[in-house]
Amino acid sequence: MNQNAFPTKGNLMICKNSLALARQGYALMDKKRNILIRELTGLVEQAKGIQSEIDETFTNAYRALQKANIEHGLSTVEDISKTIPVDDGVRLKYRSIMGTDIPLVEWEKMPEGLHYSFFDTRESLDQAKLYFDRVKELTLRLAMVENSAYRLAANIRKTQKRANALKNITIPMYDTLVKDISNALEEKDREEFTRLKVIKRQQGGE
Repeated sequence: MNQNAFPTKGNLMICKNSLALARQGYALMDKKRNILIRELTGLVEQAKGIQSEIDETFTNAYRALQKANIEHGLSTVEDISKTIPVDDGVRLKYRSIMGTDIPLVEWEKMPEGLHYSFFDTRESLDQAKLYFDRVKELTLRLAMVENSAYRLAANIRKTQKRANALKNITIPMYDTLVKDISNALEEKDREEFTRLKVIKRQQGGE
């Protein structure tokens, strides 16, 4: 049996404090959930925009690459691709939104310039390189946004679960305890008042 259910003034105070804390906790959880949902909604819109731009840029990139392959030959384009240095300028950091770690991708672009002969190649190859550079940048942004959205969605589910537990279990439990203990104490006070009246009447009769 719950020790706090015994009808004493001390237990009534404890239950009232616990009820106040539970209501405050629910209000904070509800506020946190709304903030996270707003952040998630913004990220979803960002992801849609980035994905749309990636699709268009990929189409242009492959069109330019196909033209470069025709103009230079597959083996030549493959050899030229091997002259492009490996990009290791990606850095990953985190920021916190209401306790959720959100990834921040920082990309230090390689210095502008061509890494192959300008005079022995045509414009189609330059365009293909520029388009694929853009695809790489957009892909990094999309990965960051989608990962952030996934983490926020997971935190929203966790927050919703805790808020529901407070709203549907904890708060009603303490609310019932406060009412039951208050009613029991009031009944006890009435009984005590009646008993004192009877004693006083008896003493007066003597």
